[in-house]
Amino acid sequence: MTGKSIEFRALQQVPEVRVGENLARLTFEAMQREGLTLQQDDVFVFAQKVVSKSEGRGRKLAGVAPSSRAIELAGACGKDPRVVELVLQESTDVVRIAPGVLITRHRLGFVLANAGIDHSNAGAGPDGDLGYLLPEDPDLSARTLQADLHARYGVAPGVIISDSFGRPWRLGTVNVALGVAGLPALVDHRGSLDRDGRTLQMTQVAVADALCAGAGLVMGEGAEGTPIVLVRGYRTDAPCNDSRALIRTVAEDLFQ
Repeated sequence: MTGKSIEFRALQQVPEVRVGENLARLTFEAMQREGLTLQQDDVFVFAQKVVSKSEGRGRKLAGVAPSSRAIELAGACGKDPRVVELVLQESTDVVRIAPGVLITRHRLGFVLANAGIDHSNAGAGPDGDLGYLLPEDPDLSARTLQADLHARYGVAPGVIISDSFGRPWRLGTVNVALGVAGLPALVDHRGSLDRDGRTLQMTQVAVADALCAGAGLVMGEGAEGTPIVLVRGYRTDAPCNDSRALIRTVAEDLFQ
């Protein structure tokens, strides 16, 4: 069961992440600066952007040649055709398009705006604007980070890679899990009993998304420079599963 309180702490003074950067080392050093030691059941939430940066997922728009399809869609949504081309390369389907809006089904199964390609805090240089793609395999990225942290600490924390998603029926963005290791992304309570002895039929809890939402409040979305959040106090005996457990299949999508 979860504890009575959960702490979300954004690690401070994390330097700008470059290609090939060891995020486990940066995390270890940030923990040392703040006098923190890792505890059993701790969880780290990493912003997708720093994972993508370290994995070299940046793309210079100057080197992108838009296809005729990208040019057509760019005219409909009013976006840069080069960005649209990158979106198409990362997507399996265009879900919705409107002025200022391009929503696709990402090759990993996520349904989101612009295939998750992000230009904020991208560190554009003299060669032109950069766009950062999502990690190639976020669950693998999370497992690799967990193993690296385990090697440094002797304790294997949970690791979540998060990004901010919009929601179809509500305004605003909320951080959700793209990659998960060492904890359950989804906890299934179906078959258990409520306080009145009734069997739960539908209850599944998106634990990793909930932890990301809390972490997002201290991580920030702009110039805060705090892309790593330590989550302390969450406990569960539920079996681990990764982010794929959170994705509704196309067959189950009632709104497509």
